[in-house]
Amino acid sequence: MSIETLSIIVLFVSFMGLLAYGVPVAYAIGISTTITLLMNISYMPATTTVSQRMTTGIDNFALLAIPFFILAGEIMNRGGIANRLIAFAKSLIGSFPGGLAYVNIISAMLFGAISGSAIAAASAIGSTLTDKMEKDGYPREFSAAVNISSSTTGLLIPPSNVLIIFALASGGTASVAALFIAGYIPGLLVGITLMTMVYFYAKKKGLPREEKVGLKQLLLDFKNAVLSLTLLVIVVGGIVAGVFTATEAAAIAVVYAILLGFINKELSVKDFRPIILRSAKTTAIVMFLIATSMAMSWLFSFESIPQSLTGFLIEVVHNPFLVLLFINITLLVVGTFMDMTPAVLIFTPIFLPVVMTMGVHPVQFGMIMVLNLCIGVCTPPVGTLLFVGSGVAKVPVTKVIKPLLPLLGGMALVLLLLTYIPELSLWLPRVFGLID
Repeated sequence: MSIETLSIIVLFVSFMGLLAYGVPVAYAIGISTTITLLMNISYMPATTTVSQRMTTGIDNFALLAIPFFILAGEIMNRGGIANRLIAFAKSLIGSFPGGLAYVNIISAMLFGAISGSAIAAASAIGSTLTDKMEKDGYPREFSAAVNISSSTTGLLIPPSNVLIIFALASGGTASVAALFIAGYIPGLLVGITLMTMVYFYAKKKGLPREEKVGLKQLLLDFKNAVLSLTLLVIVVGGIVAGVFTATEAAAIAVVYAILLGFINKELSVKDFRPIILRSAKTTAIVMFLIATSMAMSWLFSFESIPQSLTGFLIEVVHNPFLVLLFINITLLVVGTFMDMTPAVLIFTPIFLPVVMTMGVHPVQFGMIMVLNLCIGVCTPPVGTLLFVGSGVAKVPVTKVIKPLLPLLGGMALVLLLLTYIPELSLWLPRVFGLID
């Protein structure tokens, strides 16, 4: 057995063993990387190398966008934006059977897109709508399932932190602007698919509809929400037009969110201390994950793991259809026990060279990977979004699984469409001239 093969075995066995023992993901990544590197070089150079790679891994201007978007999301969550979006969605589509479930989905899409955070969307929308849905006859576990699955759309529809991380992990082969524009169609497809499944459920269960509102009320609710929606135009439009970078756009989003909170009179100076503390805590966790994951990604390159895997898959599995299916299954499994940030940073350098060899565009693969991991954050045993959504709804996780499974099945169908129909991901970036 070659030293390279032995290193790969040690890396993955130690990593999975540490996860199984309950070690936090970031520590598991760092420890397993150091152990594997010790097989090639002595103790001091190994620990120094890992430390250096962690430091240089986060020494990237583009990563500054992440703490800014996290802060903007916290401000929006506190500033009453969710309530305005819910009122607008309710006026727009609440009169259909199962209207509040549609409202949940559309509100989560809008709020997730504005804040860039699935957890923020699940918390804000779920805490506002769950009690109202139960009062109107919706099973509480069904409401939680709708909230959990629909909150993932904010990870696809820009601005999205995970798309910024994928752009970093791709080594510049996929730009943030191209990924942002590419995310609209997949995000809308997921939202439409979830609403379609809700439609059949509502028909079967005879769920109620909200009272239809007049044009005057619709325009009033739109007026109240339009300033929040304008943020999407400013941030994404500015990035695509080349007016500013993703990092600059994130800083602008913070300033805009603060101004909007004060204009709406739902944000005060005393609110900033808890907002900043929560943002700092979340940022520290995310950046530490990124640092250790970048060290492991460097180790992959050092051990030539991507090249070995590319050669193996091309030699053993000649059919690109089956290779993509294998990668999808692998990522779905990975998503059940690993958070999105380390999963993107670890597996992008492994799988991206494989799919590019088969002619898959990096932007398309970004959409495939993110949607895979969106399904993962809704599933146990890790399932961050699953636990947040269940906690907000005050429903045991075990009761949410049953109504959640059909919705995840719909998301899996969209995943297959993205995998085998490239234009679903690439058409919009081509229209805007962001890719060839």
